[in-house]
Amino acid sequence: MSDKERGASLRKIPKVDELLAAKEMQDLLRSYPHEVVVEGIRRVLDRLRQEILTVAKPAEFSEERFTVATLLPLLTQEMAGQVAPRLKQVINATGVIIHTNLGRSPLSERALQEVMAIARGYSNLEYDLAQGERGSRYAHVEALLLRLARAEGGLVVNNNAGAVLAAINTIAAGKEVICSRGELVEIGGAFRIPDVMAKSNAVLKEVGTTNRTRLKDYEAAISDKTALLLKVHTSNFKVVGFTEEVSLAELVGLGKKHALPVMDDLGSGCLLDLSAYGLAKEPTVQEAVQTGTDVVTFSGDKLLGGPQAGVIVGKKELIDRIKANPITRALRIDKLTLAALEATLIAYLSEGEAIKEIPTLRMLTIPIATLRKQAERLQHLLQQEKAAVAVEVIQETSQVGGGALPLQGLPTWAVAVKPAHGSLQALEAALRQLDSPIIARIANDRLILDVRTIQDEEVPIVARGVAQALKKVAV
Repeated sequence: MSDKERGASLRKIPKVDELLAAKEMQDLLRSYPHEVVVEGIRRVLDRLRQEILTVAKPAEFSEERFTVATLLPLLTQEMAGQVAPRLKQVINATGVIIHTNLGRSPLSERALQEVMAIARGYSNLEYDLAQGERGSRYAHVEALLLRLARAEGGLVVNNNAGAVLAAINTIAAGKEVICSRGELVEIGGAFRIPDVMAKSNAVLKEVGTTNRTRLKDYEAAISDKTALLLKVHTSNFKVVGFTEEVSLAELVGLGKKHALPVMDDLGSGCLLDLSAYGLAKEPTVQEAVQTGTDVVTFSGDKLLGGPQAGVIVGKKELIDRIKANPITRALRIDKLTLAALEATLIAYLSEGEAIKEIPTLRMLTIPIATLRKQAERLQHLLQQEKAAVAVEVIQETSQVGGGALPLQGLPTWAVAVKPAHGSLQALEAALRQLDSPIIARIANDRLILDVRTIQDEEVPIVARGVAQALKKVAV
């Protein structure tokens, strides 16, 4: 396209005021705020302008391209996009159960009902109904925490990094914290234990090596500047082979010998012995408390299966000090998190109820035969849609995710899809753009839909969504 032709096309672009005055625009003006309509018009016209400046063929910009009738669908789509929520529910077909990028653990029905009940009105968040006076927000879950963890004291903050920050700042601000070099992990989002420790105003003292740390390494590092001995769960990695580490019980013994508190950052927050269900052994909160550990911290939205939260349990004297620390107020959780956490903890009063109710636990322990039936159901629905060349039920491996059980692969069944037209990458992208986005993965030249993380009610939605996405990539 010549400069003259581009100029002629650019002059055909209608002005914002002209579009606002068009009778075809009146429905949009009634449906959306005036500012949204104006911004939508500007964005659509800007894209049209960029097309003219980059496209080579003048025939693509006939008079019809600039009419209100042609622009109206684009404007409607743009305005709907402006007011649509950016945070939306997705379907997890990846097989990663505690998927950090997808919001980690989904909540149980009991937790959802409690959140809705508390959200729609006032609550006794910080009001003691028995005494008729101000109360503590921690009281709603503290008794449950103490009962389940068998601890003396407990409180909850916004996440586990916040729990670690509040605890170390309370116990060791301005003093040294001894930690094994092999446990100075980096967690999701490039947050590192040494960085969190630095923000707590404590001084990190590393001992041992990446793969081997002995009790004598800790003992040799203890001085009059030492305030805390810290053990950290290595989260999403495991050192194997020529290794040695100090057990929590050994560290507690050393702490008692030198009158130093011991803190265990458990990370994933497991309240059940998952080895009883065929999974690898993961240290439980109760086990950590029973060793005599002074402070134990863990997440609410990993193996616990609740909302994002940082839970702190341990010796009452230290927990009370953490509660009194002003930094704890900055990290406190709101009423909705408390409602979801309380409902989740109530389920744990019965192990059987917890396994049945809490989605994360249910997905971890679902029988392999049930998964196969689910995969065959999805395959049947996809074949009814008649949109794929190959739809096959295959054996696959799911992951726990969320920094828990990093070496644990879970045998599963999945549906593998190979499109008749278009690339796998285009199909995977099209699934993400659906009204109910489906997050899948590509492996061995096929699209993999792992049914372990697809809920029962989502199976028909996945089938329809895949068929819809296949039609898009076939165009």
